[in-house]
Amino acid sequence: MKEQQVIHYNRIAEAIGFIRENFREQPPLESIAEQLHLSPHHFQRLFTEWAGVSPKKFLQYISIEHAKKILKEEQATIMDAAFETGLSGTGRLHDLFINIEGMTPGEYKNGGESLDINYSFAESPFGSLVVASTPKGICYMAFTENEQLALEELKQHFPNATYKQILDMNQQHALYIFTHDWSKLHQVKLHLKGTPFQLKVWETLLKIPMGQLSTYGRIAERIHQPGASRAVGSAIGSNPVAFLIPCHRVIQSSGASGNYMWGGDRKRAIIGWEAAKNNAIDLE
Repeated sequence: MKEQQVIHYNRIAEAIGFIRENFREQPPLESIAEQLHLSPHHFQRLFTEWAGVSPKKFLQYISIEHAKKILKEEQATIMDAAFETGLSGTGRLHDLFINIEGMTPGEYKNGGESLDINYSFAESPFGSLVVASTPKGICYMAFTENEQLALEELKQHFPNATYKQILDMNQQHALYIFTHDWSKLHQVKLHLKGTPFQLKVWETLLKIPMGQLSTYGRIAERIHQPGASRAVGSAIGSNPVAFLIPCHRVIQSSGASGNYMWGGDRKRAIIGWEAAKNNAIDLE
């Protein structure tokens, strides 16, 4: 059994190396599988089991990271980035950025320039907070004791965006979460930017039901990277949307509540509040 696992590991390592070296050609599934002398179906299943994502999604992650590097470090045009990444045109690069980064290549290149961000301050059962949104959804929410400092921290995420202090419908839907049923969460739209790993962790957090807790280790297992508990903790600590992306529901395996960007007492208060609503807390 162990010998078979080693064989599988070596094959996936070879596939990852092949994709990294040849992503500019955007190789199809069949070509990658052929390198490993496997059928496309068998390779697809094996790669997904070991890497946690499909070969196509992994190729997209590699492509987008290369395009981001070119746009940011080399100040290339969007057309150049598309060409250097092996994509057929700016349209495909645009679609890739929207699907993975939640923003267009131009928005990424310009640090949010041309983005219109509305923001407002509100009260919650756990203190004051700032909530910000683009036309696509909530891009930031954080508990705060200082409105000026909160605004400065928001602007660090999108330094070149245009800001207006307006309470819009996206923000209202988000704030309703504090007084309405969590089953309505699908009505809240999110507009996030992050690394593929961060987005994957945040997506997993959204699947923890209200009234339940998980651990860093279990989140790592859910994303098929059981040895990545520390990296999961880092991604959770980078969560830009407090409460809606429920990083407060993740605790240490020992049962300790663990760190929380907005304070340990607030984290325990939120967990207790949700427990009261559900009458009990169950470990996921």
